[in-house]
Amino acid sequence: MTAQIFEQNVELINGSLAELTAGARRWTGLTVEARRELLEAVSRSVAAEASNWVSVACGYKGLEPGSPLVGEEWTSGPYAVLSGLSALVESLRALETGKSPVDGVTLGTAPGGRVTVEALPHNIFDVLLLNGFSAQVWMKPGVTAQQVVETAGLGQLTPTVGGGVGVVLGAGNISSIPPLDVLYELIAHNRVSILKLNPVTDPLLPVFEKAFAPLIQAGYLRVVIGAADIGQHLVHHSSVDHVHITGSAASHNSIVFGGGVDGEARRAAVRQGAAEPLLDKEITSELGGVSPIIVVPGRWSKADLKYQAEHVATQRLHNGGYNCIAGQVLLVSSDWDQREDFLEQVRLAMAKAPARPAFYPGSDQRVASARLSYPDAVAVDRGRLIVRAGSVQGEKALNVEYFAPVLAVKELPGAGLAFFRAAVSAANDEFVGTLGVSVIAHPRTLRAAGEAFELALADLRYGAIGVNVWTGFGFLAARATWGAFPGHTLTEVGSGVGIVHNALLLDGAERTVIRGPFRPSHRALGAGEFTLSPKPPWFVGNRTQATTGRRLTAFAAKPGWARLPGIFASALRG
Repeated sequence: MTAQIFEQNVELINGSLAELTAGARRWTGLTVEARRELLEAVSRSVAAEASNWVSVACGYKGLEPGSPLVGEEWTSGPYAVLSGLSALVESLRALETGKSPVDGVTLGTAPGGRVTVEALPHNIFDVLLLNGFSAQVWMKPGVTAQQVVETAGLGQLTPTVGGGVGVVLGAGNISSIPPLDVLYELIAHNRVSILKLNPVTDPLLPVFEKAFAPLIQAGYLRVVIGAADIGQHLVHHSSVDHVHITGSAASHNSIVFGGGVDGEARRAAVRQGAAEPLLDKEITSELGGVSPIIVVPGRWSKADLKYQAEHVATQRLHNGGYNCIAGQVLLVSSDWDQREDFLEQVRLAMAKAPARPAFYPGSDQRVASARLSYPDAVAVDRGRLIVRAGSVQGEKALNVEYFAPVLAVKELPGAGLAFFRAAVSAANDEFVGTLGVSVIAHPRTLRAAGEAFELALADLRYGAIGVNVWTGFGFLAARATWGAFPGHTLTEVGSGVGIVHNALLLDGAERTVIRGPFRPSHRALGAGEFTLSPKPPWFVGNRTQATTGRRLTAFAAKPGWARLPGIFASALRG
């Protein structure tokens, strides 16, 4: 029976690929204006399905309808997609009138002669809703400001040159990842897609079929479900020109080289030039890793310790800990006299975060594995774990992405810039992956360090760097880039190859640096900052994040001044 079902599914999939092949040819004949209008139609259909989308996601994640954590599903689901669509529409509108997507965007400089592109704030609404937050895309060294302007647009600069048919292997943790990947393939690369959902997200199939109906009806998208055998059939199909995966390095390597011992042997042979990969087409990827949280020592108030502890807990526990960008290892100074006070506040914040089911497969086993590796681990309430990482080569907490509510603490000596430089070296040399790193530092510490801090920051080899803000915020910033630091290869794939999101359609981006306020609005002036932003809605302890997320999503669907008071009121209550 299983074989019969597989054959039936294969027949349907083969038919879908034939339809997409025809759709790929039609796409190259579509004007940029028509493409923009199509995305506007998608935005309307996503907005119409947003409430159902969130309800279904909460269902398979086991979240009660009244839980504040429902807000995570609003912001990391339809809100993220609507924001991405809006930004892409604006870029297409610029291109159709002969302008560049970066016309009017502030260009600056960063260490190493890099050009920077301001991705946030982009307009007055960003200034008001995300006051104190910013995002700059750093271009690769050698890319000039003129090149940034001339090459922004990617595939839309040559709209008649198609990218064929691609397979997008969707993530199972965050519901906006698969559609955002599909949209980037379509606009950045002129590539239509067949999206295979991760089995965790299979319940979203009817939602996606409605939300993305304009793309499906036009023949530019198909959405399918199935087990690993369907995925294997897709990626090796002769009609498929490209593969994009969000997942783990192990999944990537299984696709490219095959599984088990034979797959590893083939990977080694390919590395030495003695064999060819099993996959005979290009593959791009976003594969996670072990993300550090660097805490630069300074003199913090009790309120600072508590607030930043919740910030750390959020980086670990958002979405239950099942994020590729989740902060996994806290790097703190062994010489910081507030170290133990801070770590106790982190433990309390981990314990107080709302309870939720472990929805992602294998979570309990991964927590148990961490407990075996670290017998002195501190068990926090609700199945969470804090471990102390040592300094041995190959330290497991630094080399295994737990993808579970496990937080490690690693101590390094030093203070101020000396500590930060040591932490930068550790993050670069001892951790697996290059997707993201967060840095937490008091504004006084940053002012005292001056340009030296920026120089050390530039040494971090990560695709997303957050200063006083979780790098997960960069995922939500539609015009920012998202992906690993450049340099990974097919055989040493690390956190992946290529970028997504990037609604400004920049060519030659290296990383995105995001920054946020050290304190919320009511305490910011005491730190020498000014911000209107209260506690962010993505904090796990935010009591009104569900309402704020729903209102932000409605705003993203149809921005307007009349929607702002309700968002502000909910955010302030949080």
